[in-house]
Amino acid sequence: MRLRLLGLLMLSVAMGAVQAGNRQRELDYANGLQQSAGQSGGVWLTSGGQPFFALFTEAEKTDNSRAVIVLHDMGEHPDQQPVVHGLRIVLPQHGWTTVSIQLPLREMGASREDYYGLFDEARGRIQAGADYLRNRGAKNIALVGYGMGAAMAAYTLSQDSKGLDALATISLPLPDSALPQAQIGEFIKNIALPFLDVYAEFDLPEVADTARQRRMLGKDNPVYRQIRINGENHAYRHDPMMLIKRIYSWLALSLGPN
Repeated sequence: MRLRLLGLLMLSVAMGAVQAGNRQRELDYANGLQQSAGQSGGVWLTSGGQPFFALFTEAEKTDNSRAVIVLHDMGEHPDQQPVVHGLRIVLPQHGWTTVSIQLPLREMGASREDYYGLFDEARGRIQAGADYLRNRGAKNIALVGYGMGAAMAAYTLSQDSKGLDALATISLPLPDSALPQAQIGEFIKNIALPFLDVYAEFDLPEVADTARQRRMLGKDNPVYRQIRINGENHAYRHDPMMLIKRIYSWLALSLGPN
């Protein structure tokens, strides 16, 4: 099955599939993750007729009824260190099944502006991840997105929040762009779900400098909360467990303990 899906993905690379990003980069990441020592939980999902890779981790000591879709930052992969890797393996220790999905990519060196054209493709993948989790028994599903993954999550919820129960964003930017997919401020105003907005003290300018603006945009949502992680920058390498603890503690408060 894995070889067949790899073959399908390679075929889509050769054919230059419509609406696709850089599928060769995705294939390289998938191959690397599957060959990593001790790597397990690799699954292939499908959206828009195209296969994409994900890492699935079941919750410990409980069923799979509470689940999280983990979304990596721009140009990265489903086991991005330290944030995404930490989320996908630590959340299951606290009763949350995770599926960390490969988001669509552009070529190396592409700008943030280049990624906005991939948001609809990302939305399809998020929906496919939610379907996969529901088929595994999930009843409550949260999105946890990092950087560009956070922006893709906000866009997805702006289009259709059905079947999704909460949103935690890590380093969510408010970009200076006229593109419709980049209107993150408008998306924030329309999100009525439990919403955690986490950013680092020394984050990217489009994140740290817009923190108050995001807070004001979320003021009409009674379950919006913003947290600043002091002493960290966008990479959260000083103490990533502090960030992850804030996420699973908030999930338990917002959607109830397992």
